[in-house]
Amino acid sequence: MLLFSQFVRGLKSCRICLWGAALIFAIGVPGLSAATGNVGAADGQRPVAKFVVALKPDKNPEILRAEKTQLEAFLSAQLGRAAEAIIPLSSTVILEGFANGTVDLGYLSATDFVNARSRGLADLLLVGQFPGGRNAYDSYWVVKKDAPYASIADLRGRPVAFAGRTSTSGFVVPLFDLKTRGLLGPDASPESFFGAGNVYYGVGYVSAVERVLAGEAEAAAVSYYVLDEDKHLSADKRAQLRRLQTQGPVPSHVLAVRKSLAPADAAALGAALLALNEPANTALRDKLFTTRLVTADADAHVATLAEALALARQALKQ
Repeated sequence: MLLFSQFVRGLKSCRICLWGAALIFAIGVPGLSAATGNVGAADGQRPVAKFVVALKPDKNPEILRAEKTQLEAFLSAQLGRAAEAIIPLSSTVILEGFANGTVDLGYLSATDFVNARSRGLADLLLVGQFPGGRNAYDSYWVVKKDAPYASIADLRGRPVAFAGRTSTSGFVVPLFDLKTRGLLGPDASPESFFGAGNVYYGVGYVSAVERVLAGEAEAAAVSYYVLDEDKHLSADKRAQLRRLQTQGPVPSHVLAVRKSLAPADAAALGAALLALNEPANTALRDKLFTTRLVTADADAHVATLAEALALARQALKQ
């Protein structure tokens, strides 16, 4: 039997191989069972007529709409079935969609995936892999280029913006870094350092950065690529910002399927998404998901987050 990676590389020259790739994805290959798991569908379940894919609202809406249309066309062609991409306002909507069967695939932060998995709602399908084979990246605090700060410690009593309450790079990891630096009070609330009323939670990276650019926050916690790459902000906006501090590592974002999805459908989605790694498709892949997509062990992928997530939960209870 061909190795799965070899089989997928043949997709470009042989469309029928997509079915074969999906079959191998379904029956399992070494190292793949943790990625697909048992999605809990009954044997004989009818295939999904239209796949619903939920993306993260972390970019300019106009850019997201264009990418949404491109993804729908790509998946429909690969799967031979209709595909609809939606852009919910929060990850809560994605998790509820997993629960009620209205969302089949979600693009989630590692934190959102941990929450979905702990509720028995989702299984890991694929993760992002950065150059060098690293399934993790860095979180940044960003400030205006002319801001007088040298480190996050200089922002005591100053307003800041987190990307969102469940953002791994935009809240969970930066909050844990504040603790390791001894900057948080015993209740772990970020307001114990930044001050009451000085903490804003956005609905994605761009919303947090916009607060800084508008002068409503002194710093924003985001993923490194918001500043370093031309994907989320215009060149003009990035030119107005600089990195204040780096923290991490942050487990990369994931593509997760609802647990009730039939194994054959999960396999088909996995094979179609891995086809984004083909040279002809990497431009779309990088716009949507930033990185190469690979299979991974779910436990290993989120292992470093346990303590940081516990702290975030404590902070959000305040």
